[in-house]
Amino acid sequence: MDYSKESQDRMKKIQDLKDAGVICYANNYHGKIDIAEIRSRSENDTEGWYIRDIENLMAGWSISEFQTAGRIITHKSHGKLAFAKLRDHSWDLQVSFMRDLIKFNTGREIVESIEIAGEEKSAYKIAEKFCQVGDYIGVKWDLFETKHGELTLFVTELQILSKAVRPLPEKWHGIKDQEAIYRQRYLDLIMNEDSFDRFKMRSELIKAVREFYWQHDFIEIETPILWNSASGAAAAPFITHHNDFDEDFFLRIAPETGLKKATVGRFERVFEMGKNFRNEGSDPSHMQEFSVFEHYAAYWNFEDNMKFTEDMFDHIFDTLWLERKREVIDKDGNAKTVDFTTPWKRIDYIAGVKEKSWIDIDSYSAADEDRFRADIMAAGYKWEWMEKQATATMIDYLYKKVLRPSITGPAFVYNYPKTMQPLARASDSDENIVEQFQLVLNGWEVLKAYSELVDPKLQQENFDEQSWALEAGDEEATSWDDDFVLAMEYGMPCQSGWGMWIDRIVSLLSGQENLRDVVLFPLMKPDTNETKTQKTQLVVSILNNDSNLEKWQELNTIAHLSASYAARWNNLFETESATSADGVQIPMNIQHAIMIKKAENNNKIQELYNIAKNGWLEVVPFTREMLETSDDKKVSQNTVSKNIEDIEYLWILIAGEKKHVEKLTKDLELYS
Repeated sequence: MDYSKESQDRMKKIQDLKDAGVICYANNYHGKIDIAEIRSRSENDTEGWYIRDIENLMAGWSISEFQTAGRIITHKSHGKLAFAKLRDHSWDLQVSFMRDLIKFNTGREIVESIEIAGEEKSAYKIAEKFCQVGDYIGVKWDLFETKHGELTLFVTELQILSKAVRPLPEKWHGIKDQEAIYRQRYLDLIMNEDSFDRFKMRSELIKAVREFYWQHDFIEIETPILWNSASGAAAAPFITHHNDFDEDFFLRIAPETGLKKATVGRFERVFEMGKNFRNEGSDPSHMQEFSVFEHYAAYWNFEDNMKFTEDMFDHIFDTLWLERKREVIDKDGNAKTVDFTTPWKRIDYIAGVKEKSWIDIDSYSAADEDRFRADIMAAGYKWEWMEKQATATMIDYLYKKVLRPSITGPAFVYNYPKTMQPLARASDSDENIVEQFQLVLNGWEVLKAYSELVDPKLQQENFDEQSWALEAGDEEATSWDDDFVLAMEYGMPCQSGWGMWIDRIVSLLSGQENLRDVVLFPLMKPDTNETKTQKTQLVVSILNNDSNLEKWQELNTIAHLSASYAARWNNLFETESATSADGVQIPMNIQHAIMIKKAENNNKIQELYNIAKNGWLEVVPFTREMLETSDDKKVSQNTVSKNIEDIEYLWILIAGEKKHVEKLTKDLELYS
């Protein structure tokens, strides 16, 4: 890492303090009173118990004692007097240090002075010179008010709790660069009060929703993140490999099937808060990883969930003391007012799309995708990957293009065509319509609910229909889930399900235009500077010193390992060649030079091999079987007859990020 001159100076101060016996990174600090509590006590101090006269404090006279801790955000000194401003999670408070009236807690003992780097330093000098902006400190004693009326803690005991190596951003400008805010959110939270309050509000909203569920007899359960199938919603999945099972699995698109299976097992009202993953494009209203609340209630239909939704939002607004009318910014940058006063407007999905586009989506079945695609294009609409999409996906895209952006809301959009939702229940009055609604705010879908399909035969037929769309290339079609159908065949109660995008509702309620502004640590592409650092690779080739190889065998083994490693890595060299003075190009071969070391025996080689594999390093082995024959089939036959502990590794090659490979192999002897 790169360190500025100031950071280097801070590191020297830290080392000097440590050498003097000071604990710079404390184990604990008991007795802390939140700064907000201190301020509250002083504001309600009608009897004069807490705020002292400064002259009495300077004379060493005290009645009460306050103890708090926080991060230094400003620091200044004036000869015999120094001031700092502390910030904790609740508020800020000014503290003052006065020469000859302060003691220093080293973490081991309380002293008036201490020798640092060969020079005696008073407690005041430590407060003045060794406590810096960004440091955490603990302080004790009494309150007074300055002549300007600022509440201040007169400090007579100081303890360093955690020294900061890097300085905070400049006070008045804070951290403004948007990418830096996302990458270093912790700095944003320190410097920008609005950001800190926004994430506190997010936590309070989640708490309020949970409380509402508990008040209505819901039970919170957990369902898996890894699934055998990508079911639960129509979306492209993330795929990951399970090394132990040697099978591909999917990060869940939605917890739907797991929650509904729980209703088969007697849980009549269940909810979950968790993460969903959809491998699709990013924009201000879409992220591939996002947080949701999802619930299922036996014996409800989607109309019951509409009422439940309005009641839940009334609870949220009342609990968080939010105004019902909120200003939002639409995608064109225009300010709009959303009035959350219930009840909310209802919009017919089919009629709304027809009104905006003149296309009657109710007249197309799954088999009509070619005709539907042609009619959409004839109406003047087109989007990427349209040629591979099935009817259901195209209906969804058309709705998102022509109807949803025009809805300020809050509004319930309902009356969906059956082909859209394979997991939803068809209406008893119209078999081509499913009982479903979305809540739309400012053109964003923030929650969705259904009357759930619980007929296993119809569910299997819908999965089969979706599988044809998947085979035709529609990545967003819903995947099959035989285990889900099996559970349904044992009897699933009639029910309604509901899911809310937490990031979206927090974004809208806090006046943000981008979901990343309400996600604490949003996923980002690697920083170019970090990427360059990560490209610093090291390759270490390790001989089993107990293998008794002849020199020609050692050379042969190294050659095999090097060739195998080169075949696995496509880009070994950042610079292709160097050029001599007379213009002859000489191929470069230094970027991934191989260091050769020795391990004492086969057990040590196997240990290194396992650690490297588990640490995601590149490992290339060479076994006794590989030396004995160049026939791949014979090597396989000879290997499969042995347990892993019986395999003799003659040599292994470990490659990867320099710091990890160095740490793993630092104690090995160089080959000679």
